[in-house]
Amino acid sequence: MYRYRLIAPATPLLLLLLGEPGLAQQTTYTRADTLRGSYATPGRAFWDVTFYDLKVRINPADSSIRGANTIAYRVIGPGSEMQVDLMTPLEVDSMVQRGTRLEYRRDGNAFFVKPAAVVQTGESGSLTVYYHGKPRAAARPPWEGGFTWGADSLHRDWVVTSDQGVGASIWWPNKDTQADEPDSMRVAITVPKPMIDVSNGRLRKTTENRDGTTTYEWFVTQPINNYAIAVNAGSYAHYSDTFQGEGGRLSLDFHPLSYHLDVARRQWAQVKPMLACFEHWFGPYPWYEDGYKLIETSHLGMEHQSAVAYGNGFQNGYRGRDLSSSGYGARWDFIIVHESAHEWWGNSITTRDIADMWVHEGFANYSEGLYTECLFGKEAGAAYTVGSRYNAEGIRPIVTSYGVNANPPIDQYYKAGNMLHLIRQIVNDDEKWRGILRGLNTTFRHQTVTGKQIEDYISTRSGTDLSKVFDQYLRTTEIPVLNIRIANDTLSYRWQSTVPGFAMPVRVTVGAGAWAVLKPSSRWQRMAVAIPADQFKVDPNWFVALLREP
Repeated sequence: MYRYRLIAPATPLLLLLLGEPGLAQQTTYTRADTLRGSYATPGRAFWDVTFYDLKVRINPADSSIRGANTIAYRVIGPGSEMQVDLMTPLEVDSMVQRGTRLEYRRDGNAFFVKPAAVVQTGESGSLTVYYHGKPRAAARPPWEGGFTWGADSLHRDWVVTSDQGVGASIWWPNKDTQADEPDSMRVAITVPKPMIDVSNGRLRKTTENRDGTTTYEWFVTQPINNYAIAVNAGSYAHYSDTFQGEGGRLSLDFHPLSYHLDVARRQWAQVKPMLACFEHWFGPYPWYEDGYKLIETSHLGMEHQSAVAYGNGFQNGYRGRDLSSSGYGARWDFIIVHESAHEWWGNSITTRDIADMWVHEGFANYSEGLYTECLFGKEAGAAYTVGSRYNAEGIRPIVTSYGVNANPPIDQYYKAGNMLHLIRQIVNDDEKWRGILRGLNTTFRHQTVTGKQIEDYISTRSGTDLSKVFDQYLRTTEIPVLNIRIANDTLSYRWQSTVPGFAMPVRVTVGAGAWAVLKPSSRWQRMAVAIPADQFKVDPNWFVALLREP
């Protein structure tokens, strides 16, 4: 999840503004933007995170936290000063390595520290950062995240975190980039009794402390992106189940608030068919070792790895609405489906730079249509996906500036998802397309990637150079316009408003009940047809606009 905004469905796309494809507006970025968004800065490039050992004590009484994170790392190149990220107003108390307190300096939300001893390439070290303060409260969770300090309807404390986009360093010190994930992680959260904390991975230990608090120690055995680490502390009930999937027996754990136990059992029964569908299309659930959890939260939802956050009110649709206006989106629970899809797209396959977040959100959006297809058939799935495209804005290109943590536009969902649906039509072989989706999750399993790697893989496996398709839909604001004229039983056609060299095939009507695949370019081409101009149509599965000339 990044953000959602419901836009009323538009009339069918017949004509867009013509001209050159839209380009990104020039934006000025600061040093702070680069420190936050780049993974190739001197303070980050020379070391690789291998393990985080995070311990945080949460005090709902005054909305404060106190904790420590031990960062284990391996040196992969020359460097002298480590960058550790922690956002204001949180304060670092000390940084300790090998029992020695180190000197450090602060530059906004980044701290710089020199290791206590020179470590050679290939060697390992660790640094413990002690910190405290009142973290920023989430302004509009989960989109503008942080800590959400609240209470349930029985006035019991309910504290949850969400930090995608804003960054995990809003509440804990780490190397705050998607490009570097620890190989595993321990998360120990201490909360006042009788609160229960549910975080990522599996619960290894519960400790009742003498001061009236409880420490819940969770362990993640697999790589995890830092924004997926979450606190969910409240008055939770718990029930469990199992799913027999491609990877064997998968544990399912469900944590609704105590008074929602019965309704959760009914609504969350959708998890099993969803997992079966996604395993069919994408391959095994990526985290059998850490299990699958669904946790009720006070915000709408988030793809916290192996601990999916849910706040959709135990209803189908997106807060009860169908984002596609097709009728199908109101027949399943949007948050269960979309956020769980991120276990494959975003959590297992993670982009190194936020500019390529279409890989997370575009595939998750496309997954909604695939789930609709699993439930109601291929035509229903297509209707859902096509219906969702009218939420696209076309204001900014999807792929934004690299290295600066610039949030992509809402089109990373709907336009990118429809692009993937379009590519399926170009491939024109469902089993081959399914093999591409499963192959992505095999080839890039538990890895950080660039968007270009994903694009190249799809082109290679499809046997078609799709580079111009990706450039058009990801790097311009426009969709292609098929410009046609029909006169004297002759169809003239060409692509307009496209990137140079764009020659995507398109399926159209060429006669009564007859379809054909055209291969337009930017030059006019002609063919004989037996159809009047007003009956010429483009297959709606192609995300293009149609311009009929007199």
